[in-house]
Amino acid sequence: MIDTLLDFAHSELIAYLGMILILSAFFMETRDILHSKAAPYLGLMASGSGLLAIRAYLIDEWAFFILEVAWFAAAALGLWSLWSSLSQ
Repeated sequence: MIDTLLDFAHSELIAYLGMILILSAFFMETRDILHSKAAPYLGLMASGSGLLAIRAYLIDEWAFFILEVAWFAAAALGLWSLWSSLSQ
């Protein structure tokens, strides 16, 4: 029983942290604090969606898992593209 509660609490914390990261990035982008193609924005989005993908996996929410993996991949590819252009 305690293990189940701890697992649930950990997955809830993961979900809230992921949500805060994504919403922070979105809020700052809509206020022209961050640009959607900037590394900080993409990093927040990749981190947040990665955490939410973990949460979705833990609770067997497969549609949400696929959505978050797609968001993570888009943000990670954006970061990779930025870093690739800097190294040339």
